[in-house]
Amino acid sequence: MKRILAIMVKLAVVAMIVGCKVGPNYTRPTVDVPQTYRGALAPDIATAPATTTSSLSDEQWSAIFQDAALQHLIQEALTNNLDLRIAAQRVLEAQAQVGIAHSQQLPSISGGGSFSALQIPTSLAGTNSNGTPANSFFDGGGFSASAAWNLDFWGMYRRQTESARAELLASEWGQRATRTTLVQNVAQAYFDLRSLDAQLEITQSTIKARQDSLKLTQSLERHGASSMADVRQAEELLHAAQANLPALRNQIASEENTISILLGHNPGEIDRGLPIAEQPHPQEIPVGVPSQLLERRPDVQQAEAKLIAANARIGVARAQYFPQISLTSLGGSSSNQLQQLFAGANSYWYAAGSLSQPIFDGGRIRSNYHLSQAQEQEMVLEYRKTILNALKDVSNSLVGYKETRERREEQFAQVTSAADAVRLARLRYAGGNTSYLEVLTTDTDLYNAQLLLAQAQQQEAASLVQLYAALGGGWQ
Repeated sequence: MKRILAIMVKLAVVAMIVGCKVGPNYTRPTVDVPQTYRGALAPDIATAPATTTSSLSDEQWSAIFQDAALQHLIQEALTNNLDLRIAAQRVLEAQAQVGIAHSQQLPSISGGGSFSALQIPTSLAGTNSNGTPANSFFDGGGFSASAAWNLDFWGMYRRQTESARAELLASEWGQRATRTTLVQNVAQAYFDLRSLDAQLEITQSTIKARQDSLKLTQSLERHGASSMADVRQAEELLHAAQANLPALRNQIASEENTISILLGHNPGEIDRGLPIAEQPHPQEIPVGVPSQLLERRPDVQQAEAKLIAANARIGVARAQYFPQISLTSLGGSSSNQLQQLFAGANSYWYAAGSLSQPIFDGGRIRSNYHLSQAQEQEMVLEYRKTILNALKDVSNSLVGYKETRERREEQFAQVTSAADAVRLARLRYAGGNTSYLEVLTTDTDLYNAQLLLAQAQQQEAASLVQLYAALGGGWQ
């Protein structure tokens, strides 16, 4: 048996020396990446020069989202979120697939043994020479071991392992992409919730102010200083604000449920932190250079890993054209006497080698080879498409962050002016210098402007989240 194994080892060494891996070796496709992002040169967007390599995505998510309540929610989601746990299981599955693929490069060895004995009635067996009953016989026994090895002369199994390892890498990058998306979704949902909270507070404050205005109008009407039409208009204002309360409370509950599911919990209430108007924003927004997206974005890395796997499968398909070489051996010992089982004269062995070459298979090998080539080209296009989408995401996020910030600033100025207009209109109405229509108009304008400001603050915060994720942050 040792001789057989020695022969197999020598043949394997020869195969590894003269063997090869057919199929193309992977090289990263050439991609036309611009020097700068569209929108990145605006001085109020990126305070760092556009040619520097520093990027907002280099920061940990806890440095970007500084609200303590939001940080706690993100950390809890990273611990309990079911999508992220599913992605982790996929990584374990891919690791097992690598082990399965790699095992095909190694020999398989199995062993076994047998034993048989017979007992017959004493009346039939007779007696031994010493007069004892001869009713028990050892019929035979033995042990054996066998080995088989398909030599990877053309690198088919090595290419399969290469493909499996690339798929493992893709699943790991997929897990990181899921992590990035989770951080983004939790942060956006939280900012949506805080904006709705602000709109609810604005509505409740407006209802209180309009209730006071209605009491004033009713008092003036009772003393003949106002008309019933003014009272009805004041009531109209009050009911309009009160009608918004159910919709806002419904949206708040829905947003809380969304965050709860992201946390891996049953629907329930969510802890709050800073108001939407007080959410901190980084003083500088460096974006780096576009070529860094190839390394920073997990979806781009995942697409490239899938391309590597597809490239390796071309080699697997190519190897099917060539002869397959396999070695088999069998050895052991057998005897009908237990004490002679390990005697050298009772041992046996067998060794064989085989070579098989496909001659006719109806075009299956050729079609499979063309299929692998087509799939590899598909992955090349998917890789380039992913990069283009990444560039688009960053450009859209840069423009979005700039425009939403400008909108929030203008909306804040509008609220300031509208609040002063309401103050002056109420003074004029209380002094009898104008009709209640002016109060109605200015009060409606202020309420709408305040709601729009809360929404603009949410959009500004959400655009920062989108920019951070677009640049590849959140998975580190």
